[in-house]
Amino acid sequence: MPRRIVPLILAFALFMENMDSTVIATSLAAIAADIGTDPISLKLALTSYLVALAIFIPISSWMADRFGARLVFRCAMLVFMVGSVCCAFSNSLAAFVIARFVQGMGGAMMGPVARLVLVRATPRHQLVDAMAWLTIPALIGPIVGPPFGGFLTTYFSWHWIFIINVPIGIIGMALAGLVLPKETRNAPRRIDGKGFVLAGLAFALFAFGCSVLSLPALPPIYGAVAAVAGIAIGLIYARHALRTEYPLLDLRLLAFPNFRVAVVAGTFFRLGQGATPFLFPLMLQLNFGMTPFESGMVTFAGAIGALAAKFVANGVFARYGFKYPLVISTGISTLGILAMGLYQPDTWIPLILAILVFVGFWQSIFWTGSNAFTFADIEDKDAGQANTISQVWGQLMFAMGVALGGGALELTHRLRGGGALELIDFHIAFYVVAAVCAISTLMFLRIPRNAGHQLLGGPHMH
Repeated sequence: MPRRIVPLILAFALFMENMDSTVIATSLAAIAADIGTDPISLKLALTSYLVALAIFIPISSWMADRFGARLVFRCAMLVFMVGSVCCAFSNSLAAFVIARFVQGMGGAMMGPVARLVLVRATPRHQLVDAMAWLTIPALIGPIVGPPFGGFLTTYFSWHWIFIINVPIGIIGMALAGLVLPKETRNAPRRIDGKGFVLAGLAFALFAFGCSVLSLPALPPIYGAVAAVAGIAIGLIYARHALRTEYPLLDLRLLAFPNFRVAVVAGTFFRLGQGATPFLFPLMLQLNFGMTPFESGMVTFAGAIGALAAKFVANGVFARYGFKYPLVISTGISTLGILAMGLYQPDTWIPLILAILVFVGFWQSIFWTGSNAFTFADIEDKDAGQANTISQVWGQLMFAMGVALGGGALELTHRLRGGGALELIDFHIAFYVVAAVCAISTLMFLRIPRNAGHQLLGGPHMH
């Protein structure tokens, strides 16, 4: 299956990235104790990674055009490995935050450039299938991440979480050099320096502000000021982008209706999906009395459903087109969040697991379809720009999802008069998040029935 080899090699990078982000969450307490800080302050390390992604994803497609996607992809894996080694040898909060930022710089180039190589190397009608294969190892990361991280931290030490990336990265770099096509480079546009500074500042301030608002590491006023400043600079960037011939992020692509729907409807979906990994384990630990390991064993059920979906996603979209699977998958995901707002400590655990597997299956169908649908009305010459915009915005919305979930939790908690977080606080937060997620279903309901049919090898008869 040569056409599947390219996505699977690219997926090496996504496997490292995804496993790392899920492993860290289970080991925060151990790392914090070792480097002499508290787990809440260590959340800044998660934020610094997101900020690095938001700053450097926008230049990934320019770098790929300027130096060749294969070279940039291999260098990105190297930077990610260097960041991993620095994380392993960090002995203070500052060193760990900086090391995570370096990892984020590598991660910012790995994911988008992998997708770009794939979009350029794959005929349009095979894109859904290729995207499914690209994301399989990325889904295995979150399945093995929490139990594996807990195992390494408990029986060896947390340092191994990062050191393990080195052999994976070396194999990935070697295979990429052997197999990835030496693609013809597009003539690179002139780099939009002013746009890079404006967009980088806007994303960094906004992501940092949202994180501070949702994690009590610093006074909330810092978060509010940073987020508002980020939005203001973002508006200045938008004015600049619409007046510049080759802007860093070409907002004119939003004139394409399918691309616009993929980005805007995807925004509401990501807000919902960003909040649940933060809220659900917290509820299981604080109100259901589970240990971090027990809650990890519950939450990873969703990833099993997600993995199963990858083997049928292509057939689903080939048979029914994009509209109905996207409507159904966002609708079921919304109901899954709503269900989390109904669970009680005595709810039968196998029932929770079954719902998580079912919802995970449909979420995965959404990601596969949505990743391909982003390119439905985009020409090859604009694929890099479309890819970059959807990736940057997606990362920001995941960060925002955590802020939305945390904000809803904090608000209901305060309105109730403070004290310990109670089950009702979590339930209300899940209802708020589900309502936001439901907007994506309404938006996909409005797309034409045959939208994106050119990606599936022709119009649909179903």
